[in-house]
Formats: sequence, structure tokens, C-alpha cells
Amino acid sequence: MSPAITGHGGPVMAGTPVAYLIWYGNWNQNNGSDTPAGQQLVRDFLSGIGDSPYFKINSTYTGVPGPVTGSVTLKEETTEPGSPGNKPVSDNDIRAAVTNAISSGRLPLNKDGVYFVLTSSNISKSGFCTQYCGWHTYAKVNGVPVKYSFVGNANRCLNACAAQTISPNNNAGVDGMLSVVAHELEEAVTDPELNAWYDSRGAENADKCAWTFGQDLPQTSTGAYYNMTLQTQSGSTTTSPTTRNYLIQRNLSAIDSKCYVNWATQAQ
Repeated sequence: MSPAITGHGGPVMAGTPVAYLIWYGNWNQNNGSDTPAGQQLVRDFLSGIGDSPYFKINSTYTGVPGPVTGSVTLKEETTEPGSPGNKPVSDNDIRAAVTNAISSGRLPLNKDGVYFVLTSSNISKSGFCTQYCGWHTYAKVNGVPVKYSFVGNANRCLNACAAQTISPNNNAGVDGMLSVVAHELEEAVTDPELNAWYDSRGAENADKCAWTFGQDLPQTSTGAYYNMTLQTQSGSTTTSPTTRNYLIQRNLSAIDSKCYVNWATQAQ
């Protein structure tokens, strides 16, 4: 039996955490995935997830100053000018992208922020697609513990980092990426400094539900499965939908150690 998740006394991200985006690589390609429309998918998802029944699963986690509210907002974004094209990037490159964005003033220094470095599918990184699809950690910047995450476009390896090749928003790479973004965001708010919520093996809340999506899922007209529907970013474009469907990995409740898609329903 999987060990229960427990709190270890470290801080959680209470209040309203803020998501910041750092676009890394070439997000203006003609491959149908690394595109401005793909970027808008990310904005729409992060704009809609705050206070959703899904993200409120995180409100079961307490800590300092805690508890987690189950809310998040999307604010500023930037492009990393040092993106190296097809040159493999390292963990240090990801950290540098975050610190450079802050030190240059392109993004604010915010202790309540989660900075997402989102790499386009032409970017190679050791471990991506073979060992993981994303991760989160933190680093001190001017004495402030800055939480950040790497997530790569799953279009680079759909068989490894996407649950399906036909996706709800007709972009299997970014749709797959969003499931990982949700996974890392959940862990960043409940274990931001890697000393709060995890089990005896080190697995965090989203790890314990990784790559599970629930049962009897609805499908779009194209055959793509989904398990949640969220409002899109207000005023994105006049032709954008008002809601989008997503297939997102479930999250663990700290109350009953069960995996949920929707905190208002029973676990499946």
C-alpha cells in the first residue's frame, strides 16, 4: 500500500499564489504546437484553474502560514532571450532563465510566485522525455525563496509525456504539457521548499495520482478524452472559446488520501 502523505512542518503557499510564464525557445513555429495559439492555451488554462473545484483539492493542505486556499492567478510573462535553440539545456539553464527574468526586471521578484519555464519542442534537455516531463524546485534570489518549474512541450515526445495524441484543443503537445503544469503547480503550492507535504518515499501530492485521470471520461467530437472544463482568459481574442476542455492528472486529498478530479465529487 502506498504510504500516506504527511506534513513535515515546512511552509505552504497560502493566500493567492501567482503564476508567471517564461517562454523558452521558439514559440513561433509552424508545427501546429509551438505557436501563439499554443501559448494562449497555457494562458487560458492557468487563468481558469484558480478557485476551480479541481484546484480546491489543494485547500486540504495546511502549513505555515497555511492553509492553502485552492486559488491561483496568472500575471506576467516574458521570453527568455538566451534560449539556445537546439543546444541541450541544463537544470542550471532553467534556473538562470528565472533569475535573469527577475534581475533584468522583466518579471517581479515575488515570494508568492511560481515561475514556469516552458520550453518549446525543439529544445532538448537531459532527462526530459526519458525520466520526467517536468519538475519544480526553489532557489534563493536576493534572499527570497523563489519557486519555479520546468515543463517541456510534450510534442517532443507524445508517447512519453502526453496521455493521448488526439487532444481536446487540437494541440496534443500543449494539452499534454498542461497536465504536467497542473501537476507541478499543485506540488509547488503544497511543498514549495521541499520540506512540507510528501510521503516517506518523497512523493508529493500530484506524484501519488500521476497519470491517473478518473473513469468513464467524456469525449469531444474528435474522440479526445477530457475530465474538466474551465473558463478561458477573458478578452483573449474575439474568436476564442469561452470554455475549454482538458485532460488533467488527478490530485491527492490530504483528508482521505484519495485522488480526485473535482473536490466536490467522490474519488473515482
